Amino acid sequence: MKLYHGTNMDFREIDLAKSNKFKDFGQGFYLTDIRQQAVELSQKRAIRDGGIPIVQEYEFDESLLNGTTLKVLQFDSPTAEWAEFIYKNRSRRRPTFTHDYDIVIGPIADDGVAYLLDRYEEGSFTIEELANELKYKKLNSQYFFGTNRSISLLKRIK
Repeated sequence: MKLYHGTNMDFREIDLAKSNKFKDFGQGFYLTDIRQQAVELSQKRAIRDGGIPIVQEYEFDESLLNGTTLKVLQFDSPTAEWAEFIYKNRSRRRPTFTHDYDIVIGPIADDGVAYLLDRYEEGSFTIEELANELKYKKLNSQYFFGTNRSISLLKRIK
């Protein structure tokens, strides 16, 4: 399968230590199987942080998602379990949450995540209501690669 990474600067080696710790699925390398989504993300990053929009393409053997080589977690839709996982990864008010998944796949949370997480923490939402509020309004997907083992299985093709 082809996966895409939208960025504002080109690089050859993936360094997990340079990744943001408070992303939907934690500190890792994020890709999507929707090219247009990566294009839009690269454009947003270039506008916000400078640089130029770049879409990197990778090849990944998707049969590994069902094997025993990797520990994989997949969310098919925005559910309470998905919202709780995002909450644990993005919350800056709790002790740092870590997990041991090599790859996590699922929808992207809405851009207003920080506001919604604050409302959940103050008790304004149940976890089910948070999941509903976090739903992104258009087709999207993200693939989190969070370990060197999973990163080693990505083959850059462009």
